[in-house]
Amino acid sequence: MTLHVEVLLPDRSLWSGEAGLVIAKTIDGDIGVQTGHSPVFGILSPGSVVRVREVPGDDNPGDVVRAAVRDGFLSVTNNRVSILASSGELSGEVDTAAAQADLTAATDAAGSSAAAEESPEVRYARARLRAAGDQV
Repeated sequence: MTLHVEVLLPDRSLWSGEAGLVIAKTIDGDIGVQTGHSPVFGILSPGSVVRVREVPGDDNPGDVVRAAVRDGFLSVTNNRVSILASSGELSGEVDTAAAQADLTAATDAAGSSAAAEESPEVRYARARLRAAGDQV
């Protein structure tokens, strides 16, 4: 048995498919969802990365999808996981140079380092870089 996973944006479906595990960060902490998980609704942590893992037993275990999300919600019910995000990018779509430039601009605009840590723009730029595989 597998999970049916959808990552949805207001204007389009970012990704949809089958998976064995979904890992997301909510404002209450990290959550891992496998088949049979109890129903849950959570608020995604701003600027987080959602990871969708392979179906168990596949020859190439690992991440199928990494998506940076600005903010949104996670819903789990009946082996269906819906990620509803205001904006997002798949790891393969991230322009790392543009994301780095966005991070620099957002950090400069925030002013103090404490304000920059809390800025949604800074968090989302960092999430885009993490989704693409950069260590930030």
